[in-house]
Amino acid sequence: MPSSLVAEPWATIAAEARRESPLWAAALRPDDERELEPVFSPLAEPRFALGLETIYEGYLLHFGRPRLFAPPDADTAILLGDYLYAHGLVRVAAFEEVAAVADLADLISLCSQVAADERDGDGEAWAATAALLGEGELDDARAALRLGGDPAPLAALARAAAGVEAVERSLAAHRLRLR
Repeated sequence: MPSSLVAEPWATIAAEARRESPLWAAALRPDDERELEPVFSPLAEPRFALGLETIYEGYLLHFGRPRLFAPPDADTAILLGDYLYAHGLVRVAAFEEVAAVADLADLISLCSQVAADERDGDGEAWAATAALLGEGELDDARAALRLGGDPAPLAALARAAAGVEAVERSLAAHRLRLR
């Protein structure tokens, strides 16, 4: 993929954050310290890439090591993460696909629960959601993680939809972003 296509979502996220608030602008990492690696958007339809990466950056501000931002404190990180969650959902909502927005809202909720319970499975939830965004195929697999702590059904769905190698690349990149 040409570097301009890889850099584009990051430039958009950074520019809009800068316009939105001086607090978000101050939290941006210098250009040479940004880690511009897409993690789960390669598993999704290209039209959803910017929304997914925006939401994922918000997730990393809450639970991992963000790629674009280095907020000065935990309170700013939480607020900025919430802003990015909302902004990413708005991006996906612009495609007028309610099922995709619902999948992302369920993902955010499920991953917050997994983190609070200090369990594994958030990566599998991200991978399956990205690969099957808006398809209506995730309820049972999400329930297996939510109720039983089993991420295997989500992993299986992701691999079937996006391919084993692509999912493994995304999961490996995700593990490197966790605290």
